[in-house]
Amino acid sequence: MRSIAVIIIKGFCLGLLAGVFTPQQLAAAGNIAKSSNPGTSLSSSAHEGTAGAGIGREVSQVVYQAVAPYSIETQPLAADHPRRADFEGESVSPDARLVADWVVDSGDNCRMPFVIIDKTNARVFVFHPDGRLRGSAPVLLGLERGDDSVPDIGKRAMSDIRPEERITPAGRFVASLGRNIQGKNILWIDYAAAISLHQVVTNNPKERRLQRLATPTPLDKRISYGCINVPEKFYKNIVRPTFTGTNGIVYVLPETRSIREVFAMYDVDEKERQQKTIQTSARKGRTQSGDICGDRSNRKISKVLPVLQPAP
Repeated sequence: MRSIAVIIIKGFCLGLLAGVFTPQQLAAAGNIAKSSNPGTSLSSSAHEGTAGAGIGREVSQVVYQAVAPYSIETQPLAADHPRRADFEGESVSPDARLVADWVVDSGDNCRMPFVIIDKTNARVFVFHPDGRLRGSAPVLLGLERGDDSVPDIGKRAMSDIRPEERITPAGRFVASLGRNIQGKNILWIDYAAAISLHQVVTNNPKERRLQRLATPTPLDKRISYGCINVPEKFYKNIVRPTFTGTNGIVYVLPETRSIREVFAMYDVDEKERQQKTIQTSARKGRTQSGDICGDRSNRKISKVLPVLQPAP
């Protein structure tokens, strides 16, 4: 009898504990905070790219947009549900949206912050690692249209660079904060070609770079030697905090080739349509035969699924 009473009492106590603590509270009690080690940053005393005593003047007439701070708390998505970039309602070009959606859905940014530079529309978009827009701004770009830097241009003095060689190259670049030979903070994009993103250079009044940033015309933004110039406030408040303690990925969209020629990407919308086709076929297969795992179904699915390749 005593053993039976002990069992009854234990069961009663367990019932009380189950009533006091919810499954969520019990799960939360076991969570462990995680920390990440920041990446290293590149620095240089040999590259030019951003020389100019005018760096540091505040750009007050240029308006840029910033959004809410990044939070690591994200809602998990179903494995087969495509993920997309969140531009926070901002108007963007189709190519910029296609590339940003692919980056987020494929994870090509490797859980790092990333940047989309739309050369055709002279606009930059900075994203949190999860694909939410952190801020956007107008940019100044290389004087000449093109997608490839001249070989060894990073080793040449600015006075030796011809107008037709002043190109902002397209591609995918691992970027990190550093300094130029004047000690100015910059974001290195293509170190070998001396291409960086930095605050607008205003040491040559004839170039009227501040005024060019303020105009709505993309053609006005073609003036630099290849580097990307952004408003001072945007660099200080958006770019530098985003890349402090970490590397990131910069995607410079092409202007003389298609985005698929430059990036090993896929269309997220097309992927979603294909997944719906597969799901519809799967439902029909269950209705007809109750089993879609046979060899025939495998052959059919293999023709529908896209070949997803990582970017180079």
